Amino acid sequence: MRKLLLAAALFAAPSFAHASDPALEPLAFLAGHCWKGTLPGTSDTDEHCYSWIFDGKYLRDRHVVRRGDKAVYEGESVYFWSGESKRIEYFYFTAAGGHATGHMIPEADALSFPAAKLVMPTRSVGFRSKLKRVGDDGYEVFREYETDKGWMPVTVQMRKVAK
Repeated sequence: MRKLLLAAALFAAPSFAHASDPALEPLAFLAGHCWKGTLPGTSDTDEHCYSWIFDGKYLRDRHVVRRGDKAVYEGESVYFWSGESKRIEYFYFTAAGGHATGHMIPEADALSFPAAKLVMPTRSVGFRSKLKRVGDDGYEVFREYETDKGWMPVTVQMRKVAK
């Protein structure tokens, strides 16, 4: 009987209920939600789903770019507080074998992600971005990618969607 009660309690507890690490508060509004936007000049969509992991010590962002019903790009970020550097840092990795590390700086009205390098099997690409909250149900991402001609901007409006 005890095993049955324990199992029922575990399954009844919502997985999204974990409180975040206080140091991750600037990212907390993202947690427990999926956000979707359309990439400029295309019909491709970019969907990010955020969830707390390990009792709120980390924030996971799983994202998928879709062209119609087909996933054409997938990646995952894990954000965490670094006690050593005293800032929020992240690991990012892609289904195509790419990876990056970087950090986030909270600003008055945005979250700033300074320049980092996405290292892929055949080449590397510099990127940086700012995320600005727009009401309770959206945020704007201003991304830039490093090219031979300089930094190329891409802005995406993200909206909260059902999981």
